[in-house]
Parts: sequence; C-alpha cells; structure tokens
Amino acid sequence: MNTPNPDHELTELTTTPLTDDLVHGAIDIERTARGLLPHRLPARARAQNTDGQLAMAESQPSGVRLAFRTRATVVELDTVPTKRVYVGVPPRPDGLYDLLVDGQLAGQGSVAGGDTLTIDMGAGTFEHTPGEPGTLRFAGLSDAPKTVEIWLPHNETTELVALRTDAPVEPTAPLGSSGRKVWLHHGSSISHGSDAASPTATWPALAASLGGVDLVNLGFGGGALLDPFTARTLRDTSADMISVKMGINLVNADLMRMRAFTPAVHGFLDTIREGHPTTPLLVVSPILCPIHEETPGPLMPDFSSVAEGQMRFKATGDPAEVAQGRLTLETIRAELARIVAQRAADDPHLHYLDGRELYGEADHEELPLPDAVHPDAAAHRRIGERFAELGLGPLK
Repeated sequence: MNTPNPDHELTELTTTPLTDDLVHGAIDIERTARGLLPHRLPARARAQNTDGQLAMAESQPSGVRLAFRTRATVVELDTVPTKRVYVGVPPRPDGLYDLLVDGQLAGQGSVAGGDTLTIDMGAGTFEHTPGEPGTLRFAGLSDAPKTVEIWLPHNETTELVALRTDAPVEPTAPLGSSGRKVWLHHGSSISHGSDAASPTATWPALAASLGGVDLVNLGFGGGALLDPFTARTLRDTSADMISVKMGINLVNADLMRMRAFTPAVHGFLDTIREGHPTTPLLVVSPILCPIHEETPGPLMPDFSSVAEGQMRFKATGDPAEVAQGRLTLETIRAELARIVAQRAADDPHLHYLDGRELYGEADHEELPLPDAVHPDAAAHRRIGERFAELGLGPLK
C-alpha cells in the first residue's frame, strides 16, 4: 500500500530515467521541461483541435500505465497532477493510482498538490494555475522478480517527473509483442471512466482484464464526436481488435442533425478501415440514458443541483424537433444498426452491439445514473463484465 515508511532515509533508491518504453497505453508522449506528459491523441490531432474539453480529456491518462520488471521492494514516482476545480461544486478527491503486481491490485495512492485547472461550467471558462510535483510511494513489496504496473489516474492529467526504486528496472515487452491481443477502444466519458472507482475499475479496464487483452483506451470525456482526427488516430494505431462507442456526446452537444450524422459515421468507419481493413471492428450504440432517449440536446448542468453541492445534468432540447433531424439516443441506435447492417454485407468483420445490452432499463432501476448521465462504480463493473462477454467475445 502507499504508506509512509519511517526508514525512508535509510532506503537507498536509484533513479531510472523515464523513457517511452516504460509507458503503455499512450498514443503520444510529450517531453516537457518537467518530464513526460502522456497523450491519447497524437500531436497533429492536438494541433487541429480547438475544443478545451477535448484537450483536457485526451491528456487525462485513462488506461495509461507504467510497466516494468523489477525486484524492487520500494517504488517512488514523482508526478505533477492537474487537479480540476469546478466553480460552485465541492472539491473533487485526488486522483487514484493503482499498483498492480503480476496483474493483481497490490496498492493504491494519490499525489497531492500539482497544477490546478479551474472550470466554470456556467461561463464555459478554464483557468490553469501551475503547481509543484508530489511523490507517490509504494513500500513493502516482495523482492521476487515481478511485473509492476502503475496505472495513472484516469481523470487527472499526470506529468511524469521521476521514478526511483531500490532495485534495477527494465521495461516489459511492448504491447502486441507478448502474445496478448491489443484492444483499441474509442468512446465518451463513460468509456473514459467518469465516476469509476479507480483507473483499473473503469469498464474498459475491467473488460480488458477479464478478457485477457491489453487495452488502449481512447475514451474522451465529451469528445466522442466523430472527429476526423480521432478516426485517423484509430486508423494509425496498431490493434488486433477495435471498438467504437458513439452517440451520447453527439446528443449532449447537439452537434449535428441526422443528415450529417449518417455520412459522418460512414466516413469515420471508412477512415478506420483504411488502416485496419480486416481487423474485427465493433460499433457500440449508447447505453440507456433516460433523459436523452427521446429528448435531444443540448445537455446542460442542472444549476439547482450545483447550488446543493451536487452535479446533475438535464436535457434541454425539444422532442418535437426530432422529425426535423434532431438526434436522440433512440434515433441514433436505429441508424447505427442500419448502417452496420448495410456495411456488413461487404465487411464480414464488422459487428454491432446495442449499448442497452450493457446497461438497460433493469440496470437503471437497480443502479441509476447518479448525475443522470454517468454510471457509478458498480455500474462500471457490470458494464465491464458484460462487455468482456458480449463485446470482446465476438472480436476474438
């Protein structure tokens, strides 16, 4: 566990240079004045993006982990986390780091301090304040040879500064070279891990663990918007199986009408197929979200709940405008099913999964969405267990 060690000064630690081969699950690694900053979009895509929400989301390292072999009994990691502060909302807990030893959860910890990102949901503004690095420490580990993974907080941008251990460290095999299949997934904040208990408890991480595959998670909170640069990232990333979960953010943002949605989905899938012509590809429609089933966006914060120290959301569109092409989850599911059926006639490796098979009406009765949009920790586990069977099973 991440606990203070009274013999800290007596333990001689060696610093291992932080190199790209120690980082798994990132698409790009930026070298900064302080260290390494993992990204989940490449530099070219980041240069084309003008959305602050997506910039924040892609820099949050959901699914990104340090991985190495060592006999170390003590591991220290210096990082600069970015803490999010929402105006008018109680402070968020510090992001969690999960320590896995030979694939099993062996400890958790947090890093205090760091940079601060102040977000005013009402004004739509972001203010960044620099801070200082902090230290994550795990002690009391076995001195046997082992694989150590430190999963970075899925919801906290994390700059890697220094790694120290009391025994030598060597990188593990790169993803895709150890016999395990690589699963590349894209989705919204639910795939990103919003409201999950920890980085290995997001539904994609749980599904990957249960399915025995290695995850590359391109779930972006608020950012599953059929952006061409995201499609190109999926196209250019090596993978043995791919899934794309689309729909909820398009309704949330009220970004397009059905006339634009259909060709945008085709274009997104066409781009992926340019790099992965026969890779198993699964299109997943949205899980149940009652406020948007029949009501279009945009999604807005419920400021009455913010005043009570909670964060809830509400749909503000007019259901009468669905006939004119406004998107709802019901219309998106029907169109995605139609598109996949049409394309599958010439693409036998393309599959469709209705998101309500992962989380539907009965699940909502038992495990309602706390903020009306995002599953809680228990629902993440349920979705992950079901996806391991219903999603990864057909892809294998």
